[in-house]
Amino acid sequence: MDKFTLTNIALKKHFSGSVVINHSPSTGYRSRCEFGYQKNHYIMHDVKGEKIYLKYFDIARPCIANLMPQILIEINRDDLIKTKLFQINYRCNSNNEVMVSFVYHKKITDELKIRANEISLKFNIQLIIRAKKEFYCSRDDLLIDSIDGLNITLYQTDQSFYQPNHFMMPRMVQKVIQMIKKPKDLLELYCGSGTFTLPLAKYFSKVFATENNRQSIRCLDKGIASNNIDNVNYARLSDDEVTELLEGRVFRRMNDHDFSAYNFSHILVDPPRSGLTDNVLNILKRFDKVIYVSCNPETYIRDIKLLDSFSISDIEIFDQFPNTNHLEIVSMLDKH
Repeated sequence: MDKFTLTNIALKKHFSGSVVINHSPSTGYRSRCEFGYQKNHYIMHDVKGEKIYLKYFDIARPCIANLMPQILIEINRDDLIKTKLFQINYRCNSNNEVMVSFVYHKKITDELKIRANEISLKFNIQLIIRAKKEFYCSRDDLLIDSIDGLNITLYQTDQSFYQPNHFMMPRMVQKVIQMIKKPKDLLELYCGSGTFTLPLAKYFSKVFATENNRQSIRCLDKGIASNNIDNVNYARLSDDEVTELLEGRVFRRMNDHDFSAYNFSHILVDPPRSGLTDNVLNILKRFDKVIYVSCNPETYIRDIKLLDSFSISDIEIFDQFPNTNHLEIVSMLDKH
């Protein structure tokens, strides 16, 4: 059975309605790609761990895929660039602007910086070079993006998490917006760089977001400022610390922000593939409405069973990674 059938069967025990499936194009969808570099090629690994040598990657957005062979030629003809280079990463935004990162096992020299600037100008890209505790960027190291259909500006760095499917990300955000009924205030865990936080600020009175990654927090802060949003506050807190916050503990990182002033109607969680921790499951039980965005149907079903005081009131599947076993789920859980 295919992944859609398997997921639908697993969901039947928890949701009686029909589940909408949002399909992605099978090529040209990835706006974030990471490759190793060996033997004058990009490398990836298959499911068995075997190396795959590439010059082109048709799963990437065309602005990345078309650039990849050209960048590879530029690297392979220059010993300064290729020596000790072990990773090459690509990101692009909705305007087809591309950020490329070269990651090295050597010191970044002035000569290497000069070559990075030359490559940046030649291909009109933001080029970042990284080494242990060293960093250089030919331009601003933030990549600006927007969400189709929404007047929102987002930011990412070459090290922050960002939804990789160009076609599915806007649909997922729009789905979350469409599910919201009678909003008051929102608590968001795992907020990342604000992909959901910033658009949802328009629909809630106040938003409090938490995230533990410094790069993501930096992007969120920039997004709040550039979108002139005045009802979003955030803190770098772990889920354990969020529990303590809900129980009244005061953290210095809150900068005297009054957490007790919120009247939360919803909580949004977008965890890693491992799903929700026991601690987060206990946090959710304090709320009546849970927006659960999952990148792993198996851990989603596991968590839904544990959240037995909730029912799925709305759910859709998003095929973020066509021709793989991965699926993304966006759902609303209502307390009985």
